Amino acid sequence: MDKQQTHTLWQIVKYYFNVMPDKEDESLTVSQINSGISFHGANLWVLIFAIFIASLGLNVNSTAVIIGAMLISPLMGPIIGMGLAVGISDLELLKRSAKNYLVATGISVLTATIYFLLTPLNEAQSELLARTSPTLYDVLIALCGGAAGILAISTKGKGNVIPGVAIATALMPPLCTAGYGLAMGKAQFFFGAFYLFFINTVFISLSTFLGVRMMHFHRKQIVNASRVKVVNRYILAVVVLTMLPASYMTMKIIGKSVADNNVRKFVKKECTFPGTQVVSQSTDDKTLNLVLVGKTISNNQIDHMRSMMGEYQLGGYRLNIIQGSQSDSVLIAQTLNSANSNTEASKQKIMEQSARIQALETRLEGYERYTLMSAEIGKEASTVWPDVMGISLTRASEWKNDSTRTSQYVLAVVGCKRTLGANERARMQSWLKERTHADSVRLVVTR
Repeated sequence: MDKQQTHTLWQIVKYYFNVMPDKEDESLTVSQINSGISFHGANLWVLIFAIFIASLGLNVNSTAVIIGAMLISPLMGPIIGMGLAVGISDLELLKRSAKNYLVATGISVLTATIYFLLTPLNEAQSELLARTSPTLYDVLIALCGGAAGILAISTKGKGNVIPGVAIATALMPPLCTAGYGLAMGKAQFFFGAFYLFFINTVFISLSTFLGVRMMHFHRKQIVNASRVKVVNRYILAVVVLTMLPASYMTMKIIGKSVADNNVRKFVKKECTFPGTQVVSQSTDDKTLNLVLVGKTISNNQIDHMRSMMGEYQLGGYRLNIIQGSQSDSVLIAQTLNSANSNTEASKQKIMEQSARIQALETRLEGYERYTLMSAEIGKEASTVWPDVMGISLTRASEWKNDSTRTSQYVLAVVGCKRTLGANERARMQSWLKERTHADSVRLVVTR
């Protein structure tokens, strides 16, 4: 590609991506941002009501209500103001933006704290819990949201970008969650949510600063190169320090996701046996717990499963198999913990269902016991009675018209080459009764 073609390609790219022709008058942009910085009068009341709405949404776990609160929140103003102030070297604007930012933050947390102290609903819902563990993805969201925001404010075709930025960056819910942490005395909730809010603040301001410089906003006053370098160093230091904890949390989340994916693959491919089902899987302190129901798997199969864990990058994990009667207890505990069973009636229902399942399993085991015993007893019987060809054992019940209850016994069907005499039949019936440990045995001999 020659120099002329390269120049033509650059002109095409510049035509599509250059925002300077759409740039609004700088004075109008600065004036618009200035008007949204201060919090007093109606603007302050709108902030308080938005906090109440967001707190209600978090309390009842309503995403629609939370989005509505983010749309009416004026919190974005001082954050963009700080980025603009650094970008145009306006110290007075920076001071005023920072002051209003601190006032708005304090009032927001105080309002949310008062709400959660008064509300009778104290349980942390999923929407609230989602704001307690910020990651590097929140940094990227804040960066992209702030970039879209400053572009929308600084250009003529603003469209409906600002409401979308307010929803994407989600400034209100973290402050409400911080208020919940204070009200409930949960430091982890407070610091996790406030850190998420601080991430949004820093990187929305950073995007605003970068956008202002890329669009060549004029600095308010001439500053020397050394002063600019000092400011840039401070900005870089704040950005790096803010990103470090989020990066650590992100690496932990990614590591956990990879491990969970490996566990799913391992369970799907190595823990599938006929008549056995994995009903629960969990990892706890490098231990993989599997709860199995159905046919009990052998120790050899368990050893094989353990030997295959290294193939799925699970070599550092210990495999714990829970099956048989032990799995019933674990399933009951999991059901009680996961189900919404706060009332005694619902807990009692779960316990009754569990007792019924155990009773049915006991009955089923009684029927299967004689079926599995047939092969073993058949070999012994053919040694004592060489003419015996096969034995079938089963549990049977009988009801008589003159009785109020049914009687149970073991029915033994014996295939024989010849007809057995009365003494042989009696001796075989007695032997089967002893061998099966049954109260009553009925013998049927077929040829």
